[in-house]
Amino acid sequence: MGKTIDITFFWLSFWSYLVSFFLFTFYGALKRKAVGKAAALFFSVAFVMLTGGIVARTVISTHPPLATMYEYALVMSWVASIAFVVFFLKTHNLYYGVIVSPMVVVVLVMASLLPKEISKQLMPALKSCWFYIHVTLAAFSEGAFAVATGAAIVYLLKFRGVTGDQLPADEPLEEFISRSIRIAYPLFTIGAMFAGAMWARNAWGSFWSWDPKETGSLVVWLYYTLLIHQELRGKWRKRRLAVMTIVGFIVIVLSFFGNLFLGGLHAYT
Repeated sequence: MGKTIDITFFWLSFWSYLVSFFLFTFYGALKRKAVGKAAALFFSVAFVMLTGGIVARTVISTHPPLATMYEYALVMSWVASIAFVVFFLKTHNLYYGVIVSPMVVVVLVMASLLPKEISKQLMPALKSCWFYIHVTLAAFSEGAFAVATGAAIVYLLKFRGVTGDQLPADEPLEEFISRSIRIAYPLFTIGAMFAGAMWARNAWGSFWSWDPKETGSLVVWLYYTLLIHQELRGKWRKRRLAVMTIVGFIVIVLSFFGNLFLGGLHAYT
């Protein structure tokens, strides 16, 4: 099968996001508003291209683009992009692009490594409303975890004096990390864990099979449960919260790619 229009949109968005990331980085270092505006422009173009690609893939496949790991990564990056749009419209602070753009690029790099073929005929296991609830909420939650990770990276850079003084102060930035995680966690709990178990029951006859992907999701859930618990106790705050947030996203990435190497019931995705 030749390259479809959705793949063209993907690569246009990928390179536009990459340019916006470099421009946002320069903006953070040089503090020149013209550079920040150029970064926001490229980010906006990239977001439109990504949205167009998702819509095109939906039309071509005749079903929501949630059936493969590649499509899951697209939705994750789209959610992270929405976060920047919302924060920018609310605060008019271009420095949120410094937080979000690197994580969007990371997720799209992950997507670029995955098979991109479109399947017009879904497997019987995927024809369930629980599947769409499961994947949609899980992708939204991990997109929010990615945004929290971007903020954590900026927090550590700010701690070392690398970034500019237009970023939010340490306390609001820490609160931004915390709130992003607290938004993501219930979405992951409902989507990845509960809806995932309901879908598994319909698809394979069992709520839980210790499949590598299921086990990876459980590890992610337990890790963020511990993170929130430790933060509420005041044990993981400030720099430690930032570090542990980054570790959490590394756990997500390992879980994301786990079934590629370990197989299991999720191997078709």
